Amino acid sequence: MAGENSIRYSQQPIRYINAANSITVLRFPLLILIVWLLYEGGSPGRIAAVALVALLIFMDTLDGVVARRRGETTLLGSALDIATDRAVEIVLWVVYAHLTLIPVFIPLVVIIRGALTDSIRNVAVQHGISAHAMMRSRLGKWLVASPPMRTGYALVKIFAFVTLALTLALQSSGAAWTGVYQAAVAASWLAVAICIARGLPVILEAPSFFQSLEK
Repeated sequence: MAGENSIRYSQQPIRYINAANSITVLRFPLLILIVWLLYEGGSPGRIAAVALVALLIFMDTLDGVVARRRGETTLLGSALDIATDRAVEIVLWVVYAHLTLIPVFIPLVVIIRGALTDSIRNVAVQHGISAHAMMRSRLGKWLVASPPMRTGYALVKIFAFVTLALTLALQSSGAAWTGVYQAAVAASWLAVAICIARGLPVILEAPSFFQSLEK
């Protein structure tokens, strides 16, 4: 997902109600609709939820494309994008855990890791340093900031979210679901492993980073 990407902000007059921000904000009600369908939609609603989960994730890419092409990148848009990404990720993990598709350990790890890394990165941003620029070690930079790791992590999460919703839909319709579920669980655990691997460098390098700021 695009919450960690750096953004060049437009020098045009700021319009906070624009197409890009509208797309971002619309992801919140869509997320609520998906959650309702997963719990109360029955077989038809859960099948629809699979497509809507894919749409929800696609909108994360769409708002960025629209913002860049229309010159609508703003600080508010960046904040909304990050907040929406975090909300989507945490809510979906928690819902899937509550529906007993995955263990509660997975959302707990994601939430704790996010709280720690976001707090550290907030300090860096206050000193004019981006989340990626604060990394010092070569391994840390590769794990946190390299396109292969960022893209790979996003793709694994997308696969997990969609296949978990598909598992629920297949269960509700009485269709074969075991193979899809096994792939979904494997992707979920892989996502957790990458989540930890990308979070540890931020946490481990934080003490020396903070010391450099205090000199």
